[in-house]
Amino acid sequence: EAYAELRDVDVALNRDESAERQRLQELDLLRFGIEEIDALAPQHAEDVSIAAEIDRLAHAESLQTAAAEAHAALHGDDVDESSDAVSLVATARRRLDAVAEYDSRLAALVAQLDEVVAVLVDTTSAIAAYVDSVESDPARLDHLNQRRADLARLTRKYGAHVDQVIAWREGAGKRFDDLQSADANHDQLAAKRRELVEGLTHSAVALTGVRTKAAAAFESHVMIELRALSMPDATFHIEIRGSEPSDSSFGPDGVDEVEFLLAAHPGTEPVTLSRGASGGERSRVMLAIEVVLAGADPVPTMVFDEVDAGVGGRAAVEVGRRLARLARTTQVLVVTHLPQVAAFGDQHIRVIKGSDGRVTRSSVTTLDSEERASELARMLAGLEDSDTARAHATELLDMAYAEKASWTESVTKSPVTKPPVKRSQPARPAAKKESRGGPKAE
Repeated sequence: EAYAELRDVDVALNRDESAERQRLQELDLLRFGIEEIDALAPQHAEDVSIAAEIDRLAHAESLQTAAAEAHAALHGDDVDESSDAVSLVATARRRLDAVAEYDSRLAALVAQLDEVVAVLVDTTSAIAAYVDSVESDPARLDHLNQRRADLARLTRKYGAHVDQVIAWREGAGKRFDDLQSADANHDQLAAKRRELVEGLTHSAVALTGVRTKAAAAFESHVMIELRALSMPDATFHIEIRGSEPSDSSFGPDGVDEVEFLLAAHPGTEPVTLSRGASGGERSRVMLAIEVVLAGADPVPTMVFDEVDAGVGGRAAVEVGRRLARLARTTQVLVVTHLPQVAAFGDQHIRVIKGSDGRVTRSSVTTLDSEERASELARMLAGLEDSDTARAHATELLDMAYAEKASWTESVTKSPVTKPPVKRSQPARPAAKKESRGGPKAE
């Protein structure tokens, strides 16, 4: 799990490092844009307000002249009361008011003229104030023109108007912060990697120690099995080649290379199983290993295809006995030509090939007790009807049954395996006489 986590961190670091150049380039571009915008500090709708103020300053004289003329038209000097709008409306009001007592309708018109005079007076005062406020300020005009030019430079790069420039600045600031935090994430990944490597180093050293200790016990138990499999002089050795824990040596199983070595005969150096053992020897070594490991890490089904190749006699009986022991903790399927091995099976299935000259077929038959004794007799002597062979076959079946029955009654615990699972045994084959007097096993 720690190794897998280290690989994930390495992938993340490699991905982060490959994107580092692009990240730094983007950071520089964002930093430049942010600094350029912040240097001007544009305000919302500032380009619109500047344009309006420039128009006023650029036309200050015209605005002042027009306002003064409008003021004179509304309220001229006091000498000539017939030349301005206020005086004329006031004159009209006085004329109507003088005769309003003779016609009630004129009173309403006089009231309206009173309102007109009031509005004209107020407007005249506002225009007078405006005339006083209009100033020609060349310095201010120059400043605003320069400001508008600076803002125009920003709008060419970051938006169609100042508000879009401000929006770009806000987004760029968030992106800049994200990219900077990515840099912090890179530092966190690097720190996490250092922590993982340190933990893996301790784990790998501890695992090498545990593995070395376990190898000694494992060698001893395999050697016991090999002696029982007619390999009394064989030497089985486990070589553990550890390396210094480092980034390049770590693997999901530590830093060790483990190899099984065998010296099949006295005076020979142990070599790898693939180079120093015959097919039969390798089969027996494999069976010994599986028997020792049975229960420690069981699998649902094991298939042995002619594991007894190259053995016979007593060794074949031991092979059958070991396979039967293995079958106490897992399902074992065995392909064999040896009756000593077949006798230990809980179920005997015969496979026969046949041909009609055109097509070859294989038939598979599950044998009952009588057929099984006959098949073992055939395997022993090649003669199904031989009384001697049938007696020998029955003896093999009785011996195998007795062995398995004793395992069920008294279960022994191996120091390197779990206690075997209690399994039901097949019915004991009973010997009976055929019509011609030969024994027949059921």
